[in-house]
Amino acid sequence: MDWFLYENQCTEQGYSSICGVDEAGRGPLAGPVCAAAVILKPNDIIEGVNDSKKLSEKKREALYDVIKDRAVAYSIAFASVEEIEELNILNATMLAMKRAVEGLPKAADYAIIDGNKTPDVSIPCSAIVKGDANSMSIAAASILAKVTRDRLMLEYDKEYPQYMFAKHKGYGTKVHTQAIREYGPCPIHRMSFLKKILSK
Repeated sequence: MDWFLYENQCTEQGYSSICGVDEAGRGPLAGPVCAAAVILKPNDIIEGVNDSKKLSEKKREALYDVIKDRAVAYSIAFASVEEIEELNILNATMLAMKRAVEGLPKAADYAIIDGNKTPDVSIPCSAIVKGDANSMSIAAASILAKVTRDRLMLEYDKEYPQYMFAKHKGYGTKVHTQAIREYGPCPIHRMSFLKKILSK
């Protein structure tokens, strides 16, 4: 498979600095949503990189530093729980992606975004469904976003041990939903995501 198909299509159109963008944490009941933007060297295949959901935690952790070392530029950004509540999860995700693109230390001139919607960025961009399984840049971004968010949830686990965030990273597992019913929500829970759980 051609991991740089989308990037090279952009290059053929005259763009020279293409960033892949992805997010982690749209689904969880707690914690912020995280996005990353990554510019790679042309056709630089990083061995082992794939959609972060297809990799083990250990593999993602190992690739995290490799991606940071090999990337031309990268940026990682968040949208907070408060922003998720205020804007809704889709708009908060778009905001995190916009921040990631705009936070690149070396500006991109084109962005390829995982999914079917593009954030409001100042450069041309396109959405690619299942981009994280078909583009090296997007897959690299998915790993940076996932590892960064998971590490943050480990910090929250120390602060709120009763919810066992280290175990499920805020996703709606049985253990997590039981803890919410038992202890009630904590400050990092997304209240709009808890309506069904709290109504039971």
